[in-house]
Amino acid sequence: MLSGRGKGAAGRGGREGVRGLRKGGAVALAGLLVLPGMPARADEIRGSQQQVIKTLELQRAWRVSKGAGVTVAVLDSGVDPGHRDLAGSVVTGRDFTAGANPAGVPPRKLHGTYMASLIAGHGHGPGGRRGVIGVAPEAKLLSVRVILEDEEPGFRDFNSSERYEDVVAKGIRYAVDQGADVINMSISKELATKEERAAVRYAISKRVVLVAAAGNDGQRKPDANGFAPYSYPAAFPGVVSVGATDRGLRRASFSNWNPSVLVAAPGVDILGAGPGDEYWVGKGTSQATALVSGVAALIKSKYPDMSPALIAQALTAGATRRPPGGYDTGTGFGVVNAAGSLAEAARLAGHTQTAKGRQAQDPAKPLAGGPGGPIQVVQRDQRAVTVYAAVAAAGAVAALVSLAVLIALVRRGRRIVVRRDM
Repeated sequence: MLSGRGKGAAGRGGREGVRGLRKGGAVALAGLLVLPGMPARADEIRGSQQQVIKTLELQRAWRVSKGAGVTVAVLDSGVDPGHRDLAGSVVTGRDFTAGANPAGVPPRKLHGTYMASLIAGHGHGPGGRRGVIGVAPEAKLLSVRVILEDEEPGFRDFNSSERYEDVVAKGIRYAVDQGADVINMSISKELATKEERAAVRYAISKRVVLVAAAGNDGQRKPDANGFAPYSYPAAFPGVVSVGATDRGLRRASFSNWNPSVLVAAPGVDILGAGPGDEYWVGKGTSQATALVSGVAALIKSKYPDMSPALIAQALTAGATRRPPGGYDTGTGFGVVNAAGSLAEAARLAGHTQTAKGRQAQDPAKPLAGGPGGPIQVVQRDQRAVTVYAAVAAAGAVAALVSLAVLIALVRRGRRIVVRRDM
């Protein structure tokens, strides 16, 4: 059944949640605005996903990559590993919220399961044709719990207790150390901490791609600079900050706009899986973020040595629906397109060397294909360079000596002529 019970994980009319941590502000789910659902059979779910599949050009992208060999860490409220559309793909990691809920109260795992299904759901039934299909269906998922949903009894304590203020930083470091290639953070907070900034820097140094939600305060009064509020960790340098678009692929009214936004993705009426083999539909920058993390996983699978910066470049260069002028603060460089991003990644891979120093293509051939390519790769023989440099240096010394001798002879000749004239 397509479930729509309650007001969903975001609460507060879809706002980000209770503000309260003394240093960092509350961590909140960035956008599970669950809409009232209607009955639907599992085999109808795939049909409801077709608009997203078409917008991201996933059918074309899947001919190149489906995310095999990549681990995406989902820093969220927890993932249900038993959902039939996720079974076998989820590793349950640390719970950094332990102690917030009363003893014996299990986590709901709604938001986290929903996001995980958009990233790497593989469906079920014959050929996996039923249920939710994610952007990178062959990727693995690491569930790291760093947030409570607002229906959980410990929610208020979690968002007001100092001992939980660095859960996001701890979750990032943990995911990196567990071998994550991509970290999805469909979460947001208004204030940053130095621990989070350091954790982001640590992840990027390990070549891990970080993707985070721009936030859902786009309808709030703009700040002094005319922008909707910045959200963290999305606003940290090096993090791919994702805005949400509506069905017309315009900035969704709730999506934050500011210069941190890099790209956008569909974020309205997005269908995904919920715990207990349920299905949910909702809107928010959370969903958009999960879709972009899936695209990053496709790229990382095909080009495992590609740096986070180049993957971000592939996402932006491969985007569609570019704003006038090429960029705006609402949708960034445009709407992410999986097929286009993979094509750009292929181009970038052809112009760079891998992290291990291996040449990306045959060095005897020009890049960008065939004779006349824009870049000619030249290999230097260091031994020959050294020999030629030595010969050149010897020649220079000989020339200087010859010049000195010539000057001395000229001066001597002048002295002899003067003496004869006298």
